[in-house]
Amino acid sequence: MFDIDVLLPDLWSILGAVPVTLAMALTIFVFATIIGSLFALIEHRRVPVLRELVVAYKVAFKGVPMVVVIFLAYYGLPPALQFLASLVGVKFNAHATPNWVILIVALTACVAAFQAEIVKGALNSFDTGQADAAHSLGYKSSQLFRRILLPQVIVAAIPDLANSFMVIMKALSLGFAIEVVDIFAQAQLTAALNFYYLEAFVIAVVIYMVIAYVVTHIADRTERALRVRT
Repeated sequence: MFDIDVLLPDLWSILGAVPVTLAMALTIFVFATIIGSLFALIEHRRVPVLRELVVAYKVAFKGVPMVVVIFLAYYGLPPALQFLASLVGVKFNAHATPNWVILIVALTACVAAFQAEIVKGALNSFDTGQADAAHSLGYKSSQLFRRILLPQVIVAAIPDLANSFMVIMKALSLGFAIEVVDIFAQAQLTAALNFYYLEAFVIAVVIYMVIAYVVTHIADRTERALRVRT
């Protein structure tokens, strides 16, 4: 039932997809965190109109399955880009957009809604008494944000942000539906050549576990280091 001899060849084959998967995951994580942080600040400061739009955005993208968003982007994003390009008179073949770009856009849109909640929770955990004390000492708003608020928000958000990175890693496996090859997809393709599916998927599981361990370890060390400084 389990052939050990195919493990090493399959491992090298599946490892080839690791750099691409990590690159896509990091790209999605960075953009989603930036967008989510902007959304969280809008909600935290209760900006009129924009706050209602952010809430509607979060409800939409938190409620719709990611695979549905991926297919909507796959069929809808190229025509939309083509239409926008035609409006400004730019010659651009949007239908030639790589599938991995579409996947990154779709997952970034989904994950941004969850990142907004993470950052919002971290902002709400900040003690407003510290802000009053800082203002009484003559701190400007920019100094308060940079020296007091931001370091504490980052520390509070690190554990959840590490979890969100692993969610992105798992969500990338949905990209196989639009022919984007990640770790899981490469395991499927490798197994399809020799029909050793169990062995290929076991290797994929081990790779995911190693990545999860490394991400958790980095997050823990970063959190401890920042807590000492703050």
